[in-house]
Amino acid sequence: MSRVTANRLARHAPSVTVMAVLVGLGIYGHRSDWKLPRFSALVGTAVAEQDDWCEAHCVPESQCVECHPDLLPPGKDYGWCKEHGVHACVLCHPEAAQVKQTPVVAEADLGRAARGLASVPRPENNPACKQYRRRIQFASAQAVTKAGVDVALVERQPIGEFVVANGQVTYDQTRFASLASRLPGTVRHVAKRVGERAESGEVLALIDAADVGRAKIELIQALAQESLQRKTVARLEGLASQGIVPGRQAQTARSEHVQARARLLSAQQALANLGLPVSVDALRGLPDEELARQLRRLGLPDQSVGHLGRGESTANLLAVRAPLEGTVVARHAVAGEVVDASRVLFQLADTRRMWLTLSVPLEEVGRLAVGQPLRFRPEGSPAEVGGKLFWISTTVDPQTRMVLVRAELPNPRGALRNETFGTGRIVLREEQQAVVVPEEAIHWEGCCQVVFVRDKRYFDGEGSPKVFHVRTVRPGAREGKLTEILAGVLPGEVVAAKGSDVLRAELLKNGLGEGCCEGK
Repeated sequence: MSRVTANRLARHAPSVTVMAVLVGLGIYGHRSDWKLPRFSALVGTAVAEQDDWCEAHCVPESQCVECHPDLLPPGKDYGWCKEHGVHACVLCHPEAAQVKQTPVVAEADLGRAARGLASVPRPENNPACKQYRRRIQFASAQAVTKAGVDVALVERQPIGEFVVANGQVTYDQTRFASLASRLPGTVRHVAKRVGERAESGEVLALIDAADVGRAKIELIQALAQESLQRKTVARLEGLASQGIVPGRQAQTARSEHVQARARLLSAQQALANLGLPVSVDALRGLPDEELARQLRRLGLPDQSVGHLGRGESTANLLAVRAPLEGTVVARHAVAGEVVDASRVLFQLADTRRMWLTLSVPLEEVGRLAVGQPLRFRPEGSPAEVGGKLFWISTTVDPQTRMVLVRAELPNPRGALRNETFGTGRIVLREEQQAVVVPEEAIHWEGCCQVVFVRDKRYFDGEGSPKVFHVRTVRPGAREGKLTEILAGVLPGEVVAAKGSDVLRAELLKNGLGEGCCEGK
């Protein structure tokens, strides 16, 4: 080696030495988890300690139930339940439930599950999934608390399943009327104000219409002409039978009587069209003054005499009557005004029953049926009103893609008002004894809906394993922060709720690379 090369090596030797020390220190720190050795180890007097930690399941290896199943033998594997769509179904095998005593599954619970699964399509679990065999273990109860995991009891509560939609209250259009005068004229008297109740057939206003007087005069004239022609026919037929007059003259009289009778029927029908029916037979033979008096009062109630003015009489009055029992909700009639048939004078509504029209998304309409109950809460009101669905539109709104549905709401006290907006809930299913858990307890792990059920031996002793079982479930209705469980858990079991994301993360971490169908 030349002197030049030796000088170069000598010059770089310190740097190489420092680098070697740093690399050695890094290797040692990585292997020792950057912990300084004890003094006893440095002097060679330490006894080697066994590494008692399961890296795969994050618990002491000597306590790990996954590595040592004999510490907590798993129960019988009941596999997939086709009826309820879960693994290890506790409805079919209640002995699989994590409770001290085997529960009794009543027929009502089986019926509730069947109704819930049949009512609407539910998210399905993968039959090939093996995650239900997994158990998530903590080193101690304190470790569960430190991880922020809290538990909740599986219990029973009333719960319902609804289609929620915004809607509007209006008058029942089969019990609503806009009223106008049948003929042009002058408002003579107004009998009802807004807010007053009217009985069916009650007079709301009187209209002075000249056409009414003319129609009555035509009836009087037609009645007189028909009476004269009838008497003429009777006289001529008697004379013709005696041969005093020719039969052709009697036949002519009969023809004229038929024409007179037709004019009488036409005049009678004209009054009936104005709402003034009259019996011709009752008017025959009346004195002229009595006939005129009865026709003048035709269609008017007796109490209206006082509204006509003292000593005043007219045959032109036409009554505007209520066609149904209800409340006057609008009035546009003032005494002395000139009106015609195109002007609405009154609006009458029976407010004891109202209509509710809801806008339902198209994808929800398939769940609805006529006769379903619903509840409606008007804006600004804390109370709900019940009703029933009676109409589902066959048309979809081209802009909003909504379908209109309609319900009847009882309104005996008039609390509901026209054009009120609010929210309706159409009841699809209601259960008084539903099995519920907090919504945060349910997780989607990739192919199944799961909850984490605490082992029934959790508190058996100081050294009892702190284990949660993975359980597939079928969620049902959601209401507030609670979710119905149709199948998968039973009342009395305990599930991880708040902080249960920690268990889900552990489940996914341990199953990384294996897939949800491991062990198939």
